[in-house]
Amino acid sequence: MRRVPAPTAAKILGAAIALGLGVASQAAAQAQPATVIHAGALLDRPGQAPRGASTLIVRDGRIEAVRDGFVEPEAGAKVVDLRDQFVLPGLIDSHVHIFSDDDKVRSRMEFPNRDIEDNMVIGIDNARRTLEAGFTTIRDLGSDIRSVTALRDGVNSGLITGPTIVAAGRAIAVTAGHGDGSNNLNRDLAEIAHQHGENVCNGAEDCRRAVRSQISQGADVIKFTATGGVLSNVAGGLGAQMFDDEMKAVVETAHMFGRKVAAHAHGTDGVVGALNAGVDSIEHGTFGTAQTDALFKKTGAYFVPTMLAPKTALDQARAGARSRNSLEKAEIAAKAAMENHRRAIANGVKIAFGTDTGVSAHGDNGKEFALMVSVGMSPAEAIKAATVNAADLLGRSASIGTLEAGKDADIIAVAQSPLADVTELERPTFVMHRGVVAKVGGQRAPFPPN
Repeated sequence: MRRVPAPTAAKILGAAIALGLGVASQAAAQAQPATVIHAGALLDRPGQAPRGASTLIVRDGRIEAVRDGFVEPEAGAKVVDLRDQFVLPGLIDSHVHIFSDDDKVRSRMEFPNRDIEDNMVIGIDNARRTLEAGFTTIRDLGSDIRSVTALRDGVNSGLITGPTIVAAGRAIAVTAGHGDGSNNLNRDLAEIAHQHGENVCNGAEDCRRAVRSQISQGADVIKFTATGGVLSNVAGGLGAQMFDDEMKAVVETAHMFGRKVAAHAHGTDGVVGALNAGVDSIEHGTFGTAQTDALFKKTGAYFVPTMLAPKTALDQARAGARSRNSLEKAEIAAKAAMENHRRAIANGVKIAFGTDTGVSAHGDNGKEFALMVSVGMSPAEAIKAATVNAADLLGRSASIGTLEAGKDADIIAVAQSPLADVTELERPTFVMHRGVVAKVGGQRAPFPPN
């Protein structure tokens, strides 16, 4: 019989340590106190019928179980009493600009005096207000890449209170296009903008470089500006500004690195070009047509209408808070947007919720729901767009969008059913992000302390 070598003392010690650590970590996980949420009604899977009285068991930032009725809590568990509330998944806004100042006049006046640190303070406050508005995940589609990734990582590490951030960094744009930060600046400021304009590209090869630059600095997703934009201080309308090969280069490069692509697109030609290039979502889509609706369905791309933005931008421009170039484009976009969105919804285009917040005020994200319903969506469809659909667009359905065992404990509540009155979502009474309470009883947490 072949003799099996005896294990060495080092191997025995190593195995014992590994076993001990495994048992210790398992015991630690079991020792984590649970938070038990008693919900009067629970929309755990938007798009399906809500449940009645239910219990959510949360542990270590995730949902451990969802049970019928009001389950008796285990010893040491924290209990959140929402038995008179309607509970649903945390909301997802697929299009925000978290560093944008709500006060547009002040922002323009103070622009030459502000440093990146000043903008970070604004972003931290905006992040908290966004979370308290019930939005537990956002996709930021245009910010300084170093700032937004720092904010993202601060939230992820628990140092900053705010929603989960999926960050694009700076939008890829062509020279003089929407997203070129040097447009119509004086020569000194334009020179500075050019020095930091690694997002600006011309030609397919240069656009590949611009995409790689944002990814190398931490971008989770890539955005490019296929057409002109309302708020860029440059004339030229809202039609296409990138050539087909440039758009294709952006999309292929981003997808090569495993990043999804969002295209800012107003004009029909830009929407068509971006969809043919293979984008994952179209933002705004102001001048869509029945033909672009068919192309959406053919490619499987999502449409993020951002209905709140055109009216807000027009009001601001008319009040003098935007440039004359912006006013002219805002008049055109606001007039066309809602009816085009109505048609796309009626034609069955996939919709993901997004607001372009930063144009409108942070914390007002929920006002988008009433606009979506006004152009033909049911409240249930609008809620699904801000949960299940948006999670799918972000590629995060495994962790957010529904309330199921194993998913992030991103949970909100409102006083009455939003399926009957969607404006209830403008007034969340309770917000939990990854198991941490941010709002309870309509008040900023800790109240009571976590």
